[in-house]
Amino acid sequence: MALSTLFCRAGNGVDAPLVTVETLLTNGLPAFHIVGLPEMAVREARDRVRGALINRGCEFPARRITVNLAPADLPKEGGRFDLAIAAGILHASGQLAIEHPERIELIGELALSGELRPIEGVLPVALAARDAGRRLILPAANAAEAHLVEGLSLLPLAHLGQLIEFLQNGQIAHPPVIEPSRAATPSHPDLASVKGQAQAKRALLIAAAGGHHLLMSGPPGSGKSLLASCLPGILPPLEDGEALETAALHSVSGQPFEPAAFRQRPFRAPHHTASGVALVGGGSRPAPGEISLAHNGVLFLDELPEFNRQVLEVLREPLESGRVTISRAARQASFPARFQLIAAMNPCPCGYHGDDGPHPCHCSADQILRYRQRISGPILDRIDLHITVQRVPAEVLAGAAPDPDAETSAQARERVTRARARQLARSGHLNAHLDAAATEQSCRPSEAARRLLLQAIERLGLSARAYHRVLRVARTIADLDGEETIDSPQVAEAIGYRGLDRPPPGARA
Repeated sequence: MALSTLFCRAGNGVDAPLVTVETLLTNGLPAFHIVGLPEMAVREARDRVRGALINRGCEFPARRITVNLAPADLPKEGGRFDLAIAAGILHASGQLAIEHPERIELIGELALSGELRPIEGVLPVALAARDAGRRLILPAANAAEAHLVEGLSLLPLAHLGQLIEFLQNGQIAHPPVIEPSRAATPSHPDLASVKGQAQAKRALLIAAAGGHHLLMSGPPGSGKSLLASCLPGILPPLEDGEALETAALHSVSGQPFEPAAFRQRPFRAPHHTASGVALVGGGSRPAPGEISLAHNGVLFLDELPEFNRQVLEVLREPLESGRVTISRAARQASFPARFQLIAAMNPCPCGYHGDDGPHPCHCSADQILRYRQRISGPILDRIDLHITVQRVPAEVLAGAAPDPDAETSAQARERVTRARARQLARSGHLNAHLDAAATEQSCRPSEAARRLLLQAIERLGLSARAYHRVLRVARTIADLDGEETIDSPQVAEAIGYRGLDRPPPGARA
């Protein structure tokens, strides 16, 4: 009897739980069994491993082979266990000596030729291996992604033969060449390229500084989408921890992962036909949705009233908690979803209510109200800033020369960074992420500002949530202006950004 014990990693959301790969060879009729709650792709590893070993000149033992993937109650999926199973068979059969197997982890899918194919979700595996103090052996195609984790000992391989060569000789004669990933150049439009729209730019700056959600209402062609696409360019780059957390979500999403965009804020813009599963995540094997892929970045929902109402309602909890939990019969997965929501909508069904352009609006007040009511009150309540984006006058739009005094994205980003630094030094959180107790402590208005806010609550019928959001926005405005105290001007401006709390003129109650 011969036993080998090696280590691999499973996938469970953004976690990579440790899996012990125990390989036992015993006498008896030749057989190959994999146990430990493997799904079909894992059970098919016996054929891939057999073909890879034979094609690399190794002997496949004509004995009874049992591979146990522990813990037994953790579901195992995919071909990521192939390399560890193959190495375990070679080790247990005495064809390969592995010194200190407790110091390494092996992961990768094998082709019948012995080539190593890339797997999904390598970044969480790399983070877990580093924290465990083990060396990670993985396919060369995944190396650029794993190299993002600092302090990780890494061994990228092109095929099974290189693993045998390394374990026998301590080195590889022709290691695979891994090109270091270069930072991609952001492609977001510059804020200075937006002509006019001074009020909208101001609101965008406040949203960026405090991490506030923003809803823009305006006629078609007024520049709402352009303004939204400028937001990532005025946000500061991701910190190391934020970048790794965001990259891990993209790594496990099943979509192409680009290491070059490691420090860029994500910008996700799903179509209004997106389903609830596409937005929040799901599936039989829980995968992150758009709100998690926008974690630490921007989620842009254009034509907000055109989204299915039930789809929008699933945003309620993530907008508050910054996290989404997906439960299925066999498992549960939790994904971070601390995104910044930027939404755009037309003011009425025809799109031209309040517009002075050549398209008069014929919508009645009740039609406008019904159109707004496609967005529920609880969702609107969770959006800090509501602004109206007016059409840019033709003379401004046709101006050939750019405004020399227009603030660029780089200049705006400096102001945003300074404002965020004040918030983090004061409370450790962005203003938009303060809870009720922290809001009362960090966002205390002056007496005059408090009286103004109380009047607004009575006239607009603001909820307790909206009251706290006005205070947080006022605090962000003060931070942008370099003021320590929240006074009447900041509160008045913050109240002005609650436009959709008022019914349209002439609408019936």
